[in-house]
Amino acid sequence: MKKITILIPAYNEELNLPRMIEALDRLATGRVRAAEGRESADMTDYEWEFLIVNDGSRDNTLKVARELRENDPRVNIVNLSRNFGKENAMLAGFDFATGDAVIVMDADLQHPVETVPEMVYWWEQGYEDVYGLRRTRGKESWMRKNLSLAFYNLLQGTTRIEILQNVGDFRLLDRRAVDALRALRETQRYTKGLYCWVGYNKKEVLFDQGDREEGVSSFNFKSLLNLAIEGITCFTTAPLRISTVIGFLISLIALIYIIVIVVKTLVWGDPVAGFPTLLCVILFLGGMQLVAIGIIGEYIGRIFSETKGRPVYWAESYNEKKL
Repeated sequence: MKKITILIPAYNEELNLPRMIEALDRLATGRVRAAEGRESADMTDYEWEFLIVNDGSRDNTLKVARELRENDPRVNIVNLSRNFGKENAMLAGFDFATGDAVIVMDADLQHPVETVPEMVYWWEQGYEDVYGLRRTRGKESWMRKNLSLAFYNLLQGTTRIEILQNVGDFRLLDRRAVDALRALRETQRYTKGLYCWVGYNKKEVLFDQGDREEGVSSFNFKSLLNLAIEGITCFTTAPLRISTVIGFLISLIALIYIIVIVVKTLVWGDPVAGFPTLLCVILFLGGMQLVAIGIIGEYIGRIFSETKGRPVYWAESYNEKKL
């Protein structure tokens, strides 16, 4: 019998975990069906593992997870020593998952369990990465939705790898794809890009993203901005090239302007340019230099982090057994 692992990264999800495990129990016992007209596999034909990765939660997430494990042996718990972030928590889940396939789902139930039977069906047809494509994004601000789409367009336009738009972490991965992701131990991780980088046979499944009913999302604007910077710097060197091109163009314009000034001075005796013009030019060039230095600094900072060779995460325990 094949085994499927449901990977659940959890940070401050004490209110959502019981509802999540209850929904997964209904799924595993065949009480959840795919929507009418959608392909579906029989969930009772599989062995199940519900793997909760506690990413250094500050509430009672770990306590609740342990209580759930006492009542359900399918629940396994990886407890990280501190908060390492969702990207690293997912890698921890890949390392500890024992299933022939791994399905990544958020603990807040925004990823509907009704989509899982269809994912499993396409996995059985030979697809190794069955990803959920959002048909609707639930309750999400206009700014966040449009900034997300703009980021995907920017990343796709600057990298050679096809980046799937409107696709998150909700997906089923075959064991081969999981092992490939486990082999990538970079500390600055953008997993949505890594899914595409490792390749494998992909299949999309449409779903309607639900709304968070309990708790507060840990992904605020600052977190999303940091994730966007990680995505761009991890998968493209376009910002470095852009700063080089801008620097070249500014130098060319400056050279032309110098020639114009010299000619005007020799022919018409043009007086010295005013102080405001000089100040504007200095401030503009200084600002461009600082931007270029900042871009270079982002890449150097990532090189510095990688050269340390530190583990991507540190697991304190697995099912209460110290590691």
